[in-house]
Amino acid sequence: MALRQIRLSDDELLRKKSRVVEVVDNKVRQLLDDMAETMYNTGNGGGLAAPQVGILKRLVVIDMGQGLIKLVNPKIISQEGNQEVIEGCLSIPNTFGKLIRPSKVTIAALNENGQAIELTAAGDLAKCFCHEIDHLDGILFTDLVTEYIDSDMVNV
Repeated sequence: MALRQIRLSDDELLRKKSRVVEVVDNKVRQLLDDMAETMYNTGNGGGLAAPQVGILKRLVVIDMGQGLIKLVNPKIISQEGNQEVIEGCLSIPNTFGKLIRPSKVTIAALNENGQAIELTAAGDLAKCFCHEIDHLDGILFTDLVTEYIDSDMVNV
């Protein structure tokens, strides 16, 4: 495994749409492992999308405290309700804001072995799924912020 450099918000690559992964092979699995190691070494990251490490592929890793989730080609297939959330981003350090996300989402993806999976999440995990999938489409949370908040008021 290897630590990857996280791209910051002024990097144009973060605004590009990621490509679908056609084959889940050892190279993809290695990249997912590298992304997970990078995320865990940030100290406060709950998720990381491949564009954040300079790779325009539809890959995401998430760990919101329930264990590592590795997703290939994730997409939201249903959503319910709304929740006001506070978000930050590893690519936009020390910036936090309030925004509205679905309170519950179901996603379809492939796992690291290329098997089709569906996951349903509510609350913080739903927020994280939305945040990371947005990255795959070149959307940053700052595009959706309704109100910025002082980083001293955020418990990260």
